[in-house]
Amino acid sequence: MTATGADREAAGPTTRGYWWWERRRSVALDVGLALVSALECALEGVEFAGATGLPVPVAVVFGLLVGSVLVVRRRWPIAVVLLTIAMTPAEMGFLMTLVGLYTLAASEVPRRITVVLTGMTLVGTFIVTYVRLRQSVTANVDFGPGDWYVPLMSVFMALGLTAPAVLFGLYIGARRRLMESLRERADSLERELSLLADRAEERAEWARTEERGRIAREMHDVVAHRVSLMVVHAAALQAVAPKDPAKAVRNAALVGDMGRQALTELREMLGVLRSGDALVAPPAGRVPLASVGRAAAAAAAAAAEDGPRLREVEALVAQSREAGMTVELSVDGELRPYAPEVEQTAYRVVQEALTNVHKHAAGAKTWVRLAHRGAEVAMQVENGPTDGATADAGLPSGGNGLVGMRERVVALGGVFVSGPTEAGGYRVSAVLPAAP
Repeated sequence: MTATGADREAAGPTTRGYWWWERRRSVALDVGLALVSALECALEGVEFAGATGLPVPVAVVFGLLVGSVLVVRRRWPIAVVLLTIAMTPAEMGFLMTLVGLYTLAASEVPRRITVVLTGMTLVGTFIVTYVRLRQSVTANVDFGPGDWYVPLMSVFMALGLTAPAVLFGLYIGARRRLMESLRERADSLERELSLLADRAEERAEWARTEERGRIAREMHDVVAHRVSLMVVHAAALQAVAPKDPAKAVRNAALVGDMGRQALTELREMLGVLRSGDALVAPPAGRVPLASVGRAAAAAAAAAAEDGPRLREVEALVAQSREAGMTVELSVDGELRPYAPEVEQTAYRVVQEALTNVHKHAAGAKTWVRLAHRGAEVAMQVENGPTDGATADAGLPSGGNGLVGMRERVVALGGVFVSGPTEAGGYRVSAVLPAAP
């Protein structure tokens, strides 16, 4: 009656759907109790026939029929108890009374019905016991107890036949409901844990995707700008080599320096990624969300600390000038330190905008403006139309530069605007908060 889910599985095959029983052992128990009760009622029917003058076979058959009703105790416990109350004057079915009251108290029958039927059984048993004891005391002249004997013994008999069965049934019913409640809570908790695990997997996948996007942006910024300048210098080297060997040597040296700088930045970035992976090496199977978060945070923090700063923008502009671009740099306000991620994002915006000018507007005049305000820093890179005289270096474009810049700026709570100008050029503007 109080078996858990594991106990039910270990109990063997069930007969769910076969009448009202759930397990075969329940069928065997009820049939066995019904047989014992029928035998008891048949034996008591012999005494009942002698007391009432009924034929013995009739009383025996009647007792067998009454006792066998116990087989339906699980389905109709109220009917079984009502039958035992009706048979109280005949003093038949003591086992059926005990089992019926227990089943009634342990079932889901409303408590008021249980109380009423228990009270009726108690009163009926008290009356019958009182009458039988009074008759016995009156017939036995040698036994002369006081007036208290018969009522007191009748109360004891009535309570002894009803109270233990009802109390035990109430205990079993409460325990059964408790086990069902715990089982439901366990199932609910298992479902919630499964949902949390799925959500954690989704968040881990989102974190991995975000980290891959961040790495892709860093790689694009590092590689695209340096390689674009190298390609521009290589084209210039090819053009001036026959005419001006000294300038060709300078351009070759610049190409070498830029290549070494690009390799250095790539090596630093790969070192950050390796250290982040070594910090939290995920086990085989599912990747914990905390591990992904720690790896992403460590890599992002290290990259931000070691990344470029706003004070390096002047050197960045100088490199573009050396590549043949006409660039003017203006700075409003006093340069002051910002959060590392703000300075790195501002530098990358200027860098990517200059790279786009090299790719799409060869020979165009360019203006780079920086403004240090109270709670923000603003940057703008604007180029005029291409002069048409400078040969295009043929740099490939993946279309991810503006997207990467916008993602960087918006991620820090800033504003990013880009678009063509009325003069035929292009303008990139961004505003970043001083403390993201």
